[in-house]
Amino acid sequence: MPLVTIEGLDGAGKTTLAAGLAERLRGAVLLREPGGVEASERIRDLVKDPALTIGARAEALLYAAARAQLVEERLSGELAAGRLVLLDRFVDSSLAYQGAGRELGVEDVAAINAFATGGLTPALTLLLRIEPAQGRARQDDRGEAPDRLELAGDAFFLRIAAAYDELAAAEPDRFVVLDATRPPHDLLDDALDAVARLI
Repeated sequence: MPLVTIEGLDGAGKTTLAAGLAERLRGAVLLREPGGVEASERIRDLVKDPALTIGARAEALLYAAARAQLVEERLSGELAAGRLVLLDRFVDSSLAYQGAGRELGVEDVAAINAFATGGLTPALTLLLRIEPAQGRARQDDRGEAPDRLELAGDAFFLRIAAAYDELAAAEPDRFVVLDATRPPHDLLDDALDAVARLI
C-alpha cells in the first residue's frame, strides 16, 4: 500500500484531517512528523521548544534526522508489510519551512532529505491550502502557547505558503490541493475521494 502525506501551514487542519482519515480508512497507520518513534519524538520536543535558539541549518538537519529515524525504524516496515500509511507532514514540510521559510534553498534541503529518507516519496500528498493569516488566527483560537516555529513573523509564513503552491504546481500527479477553509466533514470527504482514486 502507498504512503499518503498531509501537508499545509500551521492551522490548516492537518491533524484533524489525518485523524478523520485514519478513522475511516480501516487498517491505515497514522504517524506524525517530527515524531512517530521515540528518538524522533525527542527531536520534536527539541525543535519546537521556544526557549531554545536553533540556527536554520541546524533546524533543517534536526528535522532530517528525525525523518531518517522514522523511515528506518517504522515507515519502511509498515510500507513493506503492505499497510496504507498516513503521515502528518513529510519532506515537503522541510522544503517549504526550511528551504523557503528559512531561505536555505529548496534544492539544498531536498538533497539532505533525499539522503535521510533513502529517496522515499509519497504516492499522494494532500495539501491543505489556507492563507497564512487565517491559519494563524485558528492557532490563536486554540489558546495554546505557540511553539518555536509558530513564533516566526508573517513574512516567514508567506514564503512557506508560496513554496507549497510551487511544489504542488511542479508535481500535479502527486499533489491534491484541498481548500482548508471548507467545513471539516467536506474536507474529509474530498480527501477520502483522493485516497480512493489512489488505492
